[in-house]
Amino acid sequence: MTLIDDSPAAVSDDTAIAADRAERLTAAGTAWAERIAAAPSSAQLSYRVSGRGTGSVATEITAGKHRFLVDEPAALAGDDLAASPVEFALGALISCQVVVYRLYAQALGIVLDDVEIDAEGDLDVRKLFGIDESGRAGFSAVRLQVRLRGPESDERYAELQAAVDAHCPVLDLFQNPVPTTVTLG
Repeated sequence: MTLIDDSPAAVSDDTAIAADRAERLTAAGTAWAERIAAAPSSAQLSYRVSGRGTGSVATEITAGKHRFLVDEPAALAGDDLAASPVEFALGALISCQVVVYRLYAQALGIVLDDVEIDAEGDLDVRKLFGIDESGRAGFSAVRLQVRLRGPESDERYAELQAAVDAHCPVLDLFQNPVPTTVTLG
């Protein structure tokens, strides 16, 4: 018994998925380039997300038509009903990287069969709990392990990585301070 379906139908499905992805990425890139060329201000997007506390320390998040829960493990006063805020942050980084890897592989003509990414972040909770105010409240370091599969050379995938590192919005959030305003209302 095999767990991998390498039948002609499965291979054909993978080819169809890759072709659909390539078509969608090309169409999106072309549409945005045309839209921005016609009206440069259309490049400026604003995102709005809201949240409401629920349970012990969980938050129900609404992002457009999507809703999801964010919680903490019991050791951080949560009910462990969902991933924690910092896990969602790492997940946002991973998912943005996947999007930008696929986008730039298509744009650069680099064949990319699959991309898998693991993220690991180091966080010292002393600042969170007011034990030591000298450190950071957030991650002190984040490490990504990216695995690319496909027929290209290491040099081509290094070219792809450089493009992704230069253009990934969430990586930029992690690497650079963002002016943030907090108001009570």
